[in-house]
Amino acid sequence: MADMHVFRDTVSRWAAGGPGGPASDLAVRLGLRTAVLVEGPSDFAAVEALAARCGRDLAAEGVCVVAMGGAMSIGRYAGLLGPPGLGLRLRGLCDVGEQRFYDRGLKRARVPREGFFVCVADLEDELIRALGTARVEEAIGAGGDLRAWQTFLGQPAQQGRPRQQQLRRFLGTKKGRKIRYGRLLVETLAPGQVPGPLEGLLASL
Repeated sequence: MADMHVFRDTVSRWAAGGPGGPASDLAVRLGLRTAVLVEGPSDFAAVEALAARCGRDLAAEGVCVVAMGGAMSIGRYAGLLGPPGLGLRLRGLCDVGEQRFYDRGLKRARVPREGFFVCVADLEDELIRALGTARVEEAIGAGGDLRAWQTFLGQPAQQGRPRQQQLRRFLGTKKGRKIRYGRLLVETLAPGQVPGPLEGLLASL
């Protein structure tokens, strides 16, 4: 597992202009065959949590999930890890608002668009709709954020807004909250509740 973390760090340095040799060596040593490209750490946490819940050991399967630090990095990462670079099979997840960046970046890197799944709004929105707002509020309480949630609801800007929009906004108001709840909400899903983009992504690996 430590080597997989090292691989991700090495790829990040490569994407920032560092050498690609160390990443190539690690990919061979780890037996990597697939890289899953996601926008940020909350998507990373959700994908890893879902895989673990389904009994999948992605590292043992030669799959590495990589958080790129934003959708606009897709062309760079696809070029490094896909056919022009390490030759790994690429899969991914993106928000509908960022799809245009993915389409352009994948085309530039000569990577097929198939295998990249699009969330309506974003992954948090998908999870809230899958669970229902009452279950998400229960998860917020279980996560120790009930008081913060109640304070948030009292803000003038939140008055009259649909509960789903309030929840989505709340999850993004504090650093690290989206990451924690990306994992927690996935763990709360019942069988049959997994959002389509996440289910399709995992099935494609």
